[in-house]
Amino acid sequence: MNLQTRRRFLASAASVAALGGLSTLTPVVARPAWAAAPLRLAVERRVLEVMGKPASVFGIRQPNGTSGLVLDPGQRFLVDLANRAGEDTVIHWHGMTPPYAQDGVADANRPLIRDGASQGYDFEPRPGTHWMHSHHGLQEQRLMAAPLIVRTAEDRREDAQEVTVLLHDFTFKDPAEVLAGLTGGGAMTHGGGHGSGHGSGHGGAMPMMDHSAMNHSAMKGMGGMTMAAIDLNDVEYDAYLANDRTLDDPEVVRVERGGRVRLRLINGATSTAFHIDLGALDGTVVAADGNPVQPVSGRRFGMVMGQRLDILVRLPADGGAFPILAQREGERQRTGIILATPGVTVGRTAGLADAAAGPVDLSLERRLTALDPLSERPVGAAFTIRLTGGMTPYAWTIDDRPFGEHRPLTVRKGQRVSITMVNESPMAHPMHLHGQHFQVTALNGTALAGAVRDTVLVPMNGSATIAFDADNPGRWPLHCHNLLHMATGMMTELVCEQTI
Repeated sequence: MNLQTRRRFLASAASVAALGGLSTLTPVVARPAWAAAPLRLAVERRVLEVMGKPASVFGIRQPNGTSGLVLDPGQRFLVDLANRAGEDTVIHWHGMTPPYAQDGVADANRPLIRDGASQGYDFEPRPGTHWMHSHHGLQEQRLMAAPLIVRTAEDRREDAQEVTVLLHDFTFKDPAEVLAGLTGGGAMTHGGGHGSGHGSGHGGAMPMMDHSAMNHSAMKGMGGMTMAAIDLNDVEYDAYLANDRTLDDPEVVRVERGGRVRLRLINGATSTAFHIDLGALDGTVVAADGNPVQPVSGRRFGMVMGQRLDILVRLPADGGAFPILAQREGERQRTGIILATPGVTVGRTAGLADAAAGPVDLSLERRLTALDPLSERPVGAAFTIRLTGGMTPYAWTIDDRPFGEHRPLTVRKGQRVSITMVNESPMAHPMHLHGQHFQVTALNGTALAGAVRDTVLVPMNGSATIAFDADNPGRWPLHCHNLLHMATGMMTELVCEQTI
């Protein structure tokens, strides 16, 4: 099987011409001499200790070592990004809706950032909890990711301490060998595109999930579904991280007795969905993928790869230590941080829950309602796509076509667009659209006025319909945010043409 690469975006001169003037754009941002000084970020290698063992990973950091960015209200995304990773890369600003040339995906019009080079960006950022990550090779699996928070004036007025948590799944092994073990092929070739495993880590095969007898405990309470009926996870990981740490040595955040905390939770895992467990605290979801929603209360919330949740919690007046946990779906493994009031001794929190978690489903999605929904207007372009492929062979596709053989979804600027995604494959898929935010308008065929977001779960044997106004010209990837699924083909494009 030929692994598909992200560098096959513009397959013909005709597809380039469809974008009009966009075909000549590059990501380079020219600034006048009087312009404000840009913020500086660098993609670097670093050594991270995980469970007492050193691991070579990536980071995206400011000069003072801070991971990622926090922008103030009204502040532009004015950034110089230096590549010191030792290999080529490109960084996608997940959740942003920048001009096409600055999205952070390599194709015929948008080159990779070569090792040792820098790239400038300048656009108006989208408020909310977002993140940044590599969109090249399997670098994301080696922790080439960081938070990207854009605060609003309302955030500043809110009497709440902000705590950002970036979740990861982690392996000491080479991600190229992980994927090769799934596909039955050898190590991936060094080609510079999505299939490249160059620089991704040390060699060695990674344990795969036993799909003949996997997730046995996850089947409990699932209405009699058989073992063959569902696959939740592709691989076993060595650890699960919250802000780069396991529960063996978690981050402890000091908070005020009786105070409010705004948790900005980011699922940056490569192929792991999590159940967020607030334990003894009551929480209120106030934003999904950076967009405000009608408040939804609870103590447990599902979150798939690429998604973000903002959750408000209030600490009791008498204080204490409060784990904020993320448990892998179908498994007992978990990670998290600890909120602790002053003077409280923090005890140990086990890395294994008492019981395996079930699948992350649509129960939260059905409860979410956008505070700023789409206006009522006719749909000008409607599409239905099928999520296809499977475990044997390990190949994931859209409409039975891998990326590179895909049929782009072509729309005109200004059109109301509707896309229904029908999952005919044996796994769930978190589907992410670049360049636009959409409203979830139906789940499993039932209409709703759901959240505005950029990533939605399409469960096995289920469907999701999204709608948006195509106001951002360009060639925008629509793909599964399970990196291993995307690597083997589950990606297409939305082509928003500048002119009719």
